[in-house]
Amino acid sequence: MRFSSTPRGARLARRLVAKRLEQWGCSPEGEAYQSMVSIAGELCANAVRHGHVPGRDFRVCLTATDAVLCIEVTDTRGERRPKPRSNPCDAENGRGLLIVGMLADRWAVVAHPPGHPGKTVRAEVHTQPAESSANLPSQAPSGDRSGLRSTRRGRPGATR
Repeated sequence: MRFSSTPRGARLARRLVAKRLEQWGCSPEGEAYQSMVSIAGELCANAVRHGHVPGRDFRVCLTATDAVLCIEVTDTRGERRPKPRSNPCDAENGRGLLIVGMLADRWAVVAHPPGHPGKTVRAEVHTQPAESSANLPSQAPSGDRSGLRSTRRGRPGATR
């Protein structure tokens, strides 16, 4: 899905991710659903704020298997690779990737090949057995996963 690189585009992307997850049978009360919608919001906001190139859209790809939800957000600013940072407690922004790291089971920044501008930020959330559904597409997340970082979520019952 393509979205305008604007705050409105980021909001629409987040809403469409939530709607797609519901169509796939994920419960809005479920941990995987809530994590994925929050991750989508953070990554789309980052694509708009840090990956914006005038006249260029950002893309969102959402895939799922019985065990993993995966989101990929692609923008055209490959030279601006996101890095988690620690900000003062009173800072009003700058915590998005820390949030992604807490909610995702794995996440990574995937560089595009030379001559293809941009980067893709990918995050995976493992679904709980109770949240798995026959409605989820049997489609594995695409692309090279070698750069995915395992993150530790301090939540009970989180799958690694």
